Amino acid sequence: MKNIFIHPDAHVSADAEIGSGTKIWINSQIRENSIIGENCIISKDTYIDTEVRIGNRVKIQNGVSVYHGVTIEDDVFVGPNAVFTNDLVPRAFNEDWKVTPTLIMKGASIGANSTIVCGNTIGEYAMVGAGSLVNKDVPSYALVIGNPARLIGYVCICGQRLDENNVCSKCNIEIIVEGKNQ
Repeated sequence: MKNIFIHPDAHVSADAEIGSGTKIWINSQIRENSIIGENCIISKDTYIDTEVRIGNRVKIQNGVSVYHGVTIEDDVFVGPNAVFTNDLVPRAFNEDWKVTPTLIMKGASIGANSTIVCGNTIGEYAMVGAGSLVNKDVPSYALVIGNPARLIGYVCICGQRLDENNVCSKCNIEIIVEGKNQ
């Protein structure tokens, strides 16, 4: 492992794969058979379950739980205390429960204290507002907020809201938003 920082109070399984340049902070737990890409930040008090897949340059903030069945692609931001679920029918006594997969696509951002219900996909460069409950798929470039999360607009790759013509006021580029104005 090259250029990897693991805080002495973090618990990282010897069976986890950690990419070069990644930093894992205090009280974090990385379980066996999980894969974390290069140049990631896994902040304090995080939990990364078994077989979780995390891409490159991902920032996972304090107090986040990422459970088995979740795949996070490159360049994703996960805000403090966000949580992912992995069981659609949770019961403490259900011995034959099934993991329901969740996909967070490249460049997406998830706001603080958001809950991502399993079985959903958050599209590329989508943005989930703080405190939102995502219980259905979020399209690429979508901006969603609330409980349940609802679409209120679209954002650029840089994160700024797009105007009615899908143009970013900061980058001055047009984003092709699938299904919008077509």
